[in-house]
Amino acid sequence: MKRIKLIGALTAILLIVIVILQNTQPVATRLLFITITMPNAVLVGLSLLVGVAAGILVALTFSGKR
Repeated sequence: MKRIKLIGALTAILLIVIVILQNTQPVATRLLFITITMPNAVLVGLSLLVGVAAGILVALTFSGKR
């Protein structure tokens, strides 16, 4: 079972790296009153980090309720 999880995690990481490396063109991002121009790869990476952090927070919140 550990081997399947490891293969799945490595496959997911490889796919994420491929998506990030293929999206290097600049993109303008608006957040409220601020406009930031950054490579699309940075935006994808930041979105990934925010999503992982939110998932961890939700998991920790519901794991204590058992």
